[in-house]
Amino acid sequence: MKAMSDIMKRDFNKWISGFRDSIADYGYYIDFEKVYRNVDNVKIELNILNSLIGSKNIENDFDALIDKYPEVLKCIPLLLAVRANELYCQDENGGVLYKFNAEGVEPEQYAYFMRRTGLFDLLENHIVSSLLDYATGVETGLDSNGRKNRGGHLMEDLVESFIKKAGFVKGESYFKEVYIHQITEMWGIDLSAISNRGKMEKRFDFVVKTPGMIYGIETNFYGSNGSKLNETARSYKTLALETDTIDGFTFVWFTDGKGWASARHNLEETFDVMEHIYSITDLENSIISEVFR
Repeated sequence: MKAMSDIMKRDFNKWISGFRDSIADYGYYIDFEKVYRNVDNVKIELNILNSLIGSKNIENDFDALIDKYPEVLKCIPLLLAVRANELYCQDENGGVLYKFNAEGVEPEQYAYFMRRTGLFDLLENHIVSSLLDYATGVETGLDSNGRKNRGGHLMEDLVESFIKKAGFVKGESYFKEVYIHQITEMWGIDLSAISNRGKMEKRFDFVVKTPGMIYGIETNFYGSNGSKLNETARSYKTLALETDTIDGFTFVWFTDGKGWASARHNLEETFDVMEHIYSITDLENSIISEVFR
């Protein structure tokens, strides 16, 4: 384990060279629990629509099915990989807003929709053998759009796992998403130096409380470059300098990602003045247990 004197003498080039390309975990790519849950919500309706697969007279069969089970309409947008209850379509015959809520349904109108969108072709030509399986595939594809949101929390989740590993307990010795005023209310510490005299309400990703110190923690990961990185480095440099004037409070920043290559100059400026800036490699080398005392 590194001694604190070694941490203080760290080499920036060596430090940034260990930044990662990605921090995707095993649940990042697809949230299968969500996929199965969404499909299960329309499982009955999909199984009813399955009766149309291979139909030789699909328009009439569809009309009869909708007349008896109008609730199956709600799963049709999913078959087109759309999350909506209303869809607008335009062609040479004009525009129509289709409402898939089983109210005021005109079967022939929806049969036109099914034919023009290609769904009848999918069913009558037996291109799929199970709409339940097909919908599972569609939901899997739609869920890939959620990777950006999941990615935004990966660094937070990673840092939190190391905080827990170091023995800190949520709600007792560490807290998540804490505003400046909450820190003041809980521990009576004056943070006006970083709140512009109460005019700015900053929120820290985590706060760790030890017997002798309160640590405000920010986390982020940048897998690609962008203008935001320079601003982030500058703002955290300012924050680090401001918190140096506050007794009993320490600002800690965990960051990583190859995206920093495009903003390494600004990151180095922050690194040079900020004692507690760490990477994933530092986390893996037990920096939390070393620093949070």
